[in-house]
Amino acid sequence: MSIYSMMVLVHVSLGTLALATFWTAGLSRKGSPLHKLTGKVYLLAMTGLLAAALPMSLKIIAWGKPVIGSFLLYLLVITSTSVWTSWRSIKDKRDWSRFTGTAYKGLMWLNLASGLAIAAVGLFVAQHMQLIMVSFSGIGIFSFVQMWRFSRCAPDEPRWWLRQHLGAMLGNGVATHIAFLSIGLPKILPMLAGPVLQNLAWLGPLAISFVAGTLLRRKYFPNRAVARNVAEMA
Repeated sequence: MSIYSMMVLVHVSLGTLALATFWTAGLSRKGSPLHKLTGKVYLLAMTGLLAAALPMSLKIIAWGKPVIGSFLLYLLVITSTSVWTSWRSIKDKRDWSRFTGTAYKGLMWLNLASGLAIAAVGLFVAQHMQLIMVSFSGIGIFSFVQMWRFSRCAPDEPRWWLRQHLGAMLGNGVATHIAFLSIGLPKILPMLAGPVLQNLAWLGPLAISFVAGTLLRRKYFPNRAVARNVAEMA
């Protein structure tokens, strides 16, 4: 077995573990021992998965596929950001300054640069998956805007860390399910492979995450939602 094949095997194994622990943590009571344990296992699995994805992406570029390799590196950036944020928001929940320190700002600018770069690749270079690349470039750019705004001044919301954690975990969920739908599912059910599944696999989880985000905000931050609705009606 080649080194690349071994990295693929590790990647798939960790992806399976990540999918299982994501739902276990998501469906368990928030703050419970099961939620904390499976959440930690999930983040460790994602960290290992991302570490294996870096040399795989560089190998793809070396094989003469710079477009797809560059896109995979971009996905590595935005997924690493959500994994880091979901972890540090819990660790630094009493220290906003520490949370928004050097690592936060480095990821913030990296999201902007990589988002703009992959948008240009999708618009002017890519011959396939243009819609997916351009759509996903907005994640990095939008993340930069959100992170920049959040880093400007300390929030007056005591549970700012929970909002950051939930948003990051939604991003993690998008990455986890895209990997399963675009890579794992076609191998399990090859009759489903094709351009329709490809577009649904990439854009479906993204759309669902927006709906889930709205529901989570209403559940955990109802006062903010009510205040916003009153302001809009005034």
